Amino acid sequence: MPLALLALAIGAFGIGTTEFVIMGLLPEVAAEFGVTVPTAGLLVTGYALGVVLGAPLMTALGTKISRKRMLMLLMALFIAGNVLSALAPGFGVMLAGRVVASLAHGAFFGIGAVVAAELVAPDRKAGAIATMFTGLTVANVVGVPLGTWIGQSAGWRVTFLGVAALGVLGLLGVARLVPDLPKPEGVRLRHELAAFRNVQVLLAMAMTVLGFGGVFAAVTYIAPMMTHVAGFADSSVTWLLVLFGLGMVAGNLVGGRFADRALMPMLYGSLGALALVLALFTVTAHHRAAAAVTITLIGALGFATVPPLQKRVLDQAAGAPTLASAVNIGAFNLGNALAAWLGGLAIAGGLGWTAPNWVGAALAASALALALLSGTLERRAHRRQAAPAAPADRTPAPALAPR
Repeated sequence: MPLALLALAIGAFGIGTTEFVIMGLLPEVAAEFGVTVPTAGLLVTGYALGVVLGAPLMTALGTKISRKRMLMLLMALFIAGNVLSALAPGFGVMLAGRVVASLAHGAFFGIGAVVAAELVAPDRKAGAIATMFTGLTVANVVGVPLGTWIGQSAGWRVTFLGVAALGVLGLLGVARLVPDLPKPEGVRLRHELAAFRNVQVLLAMAMTVLGFGGVFAAVTYIAPMMTHVAGFADSSVTWLLVLFGLGMVAGNLVGGRFADRALMPMLYGSLGALALVLALFTVTAHHRAAAAVTITLIGALGFATVPPLQKRVLDQAAGAPTLASAVNIGAFNLGNALAAWLGGLAIAGGLGWTAPNWVGAALAASALALALLSGTLERRAHRRQAAPAAPADRTPAPALAPR
């Protein structure tokens, strides 16, 4: 793989760290600013909404410049947002810093996926995308636990300054290692928007929302589920999340490898297995060892869908894929927010701490149904294109009888 992918992975590592590390630092942030923990939770919600809105906005704004330069500008925006958060004198300013940093998230991954795919041969595109996303998955194994520990030991402001430093490394890596690939000739914003008229692009994005949403329906409530149902101590939640992160790393790499060989079968298998494992989690959540194994599998199966889904969007929006790629990153975050809300409704409705697992299973099963529909439509289209045209009628006209 080209060294340029390392630069993209470093940027992804920083972005993944800043997205999730705040969850472990909410009590410290709330205490310093004198707000409640639920109010501090707006730092999570604001970031997610910023990703959903920022992905298409920033990508559209960057259509007139090269992808390398846009990636550099996005990393600069990410650095500025994290520095603003680290130095914030009040809660409102920190929330603004989180939103500024989030605006870079979707566009960086969306444009980065396009660049990664262009750096390698056609049969290695999903693997290249997976390499970039490895930075995001490793962030959940290393960056988030380390950032949480630093924040609790030296102060949360130090954590965000450290994340800004990661952004500087990512910026320097992009500047030095990513080639300045030429923009496709004649591609304008209207061509990027035209991709959304393709039903296969829309189906892929819907699969993204529902499939990865199924993962977050369960993981959002993993702390109360594991402490109240499985009987783990509060301190055990950190290493359970590390297991989830390790599963993400493995699933991402496997998904990228096999998506280059058989993309749709990879989606069918991973989404079907994810729905099954999430349903089983309602049972295994009552047993510590089984719960730990299941959490790892959820991370693996959930992220095994990411490279094939991202490549599916790129393939179906060929010619002008940048905006669609970025919007699909926003779709992951939209799925996270939707699933967390639905899982919370299930718990509030008195269905128990394991109820979000049923929600996640239903979402993943819905994504599988859409994948099967997408594959069916694609096969029908190929059959229509391959069908020979009806031969023209060459029967000679009857001769006129002589008078």
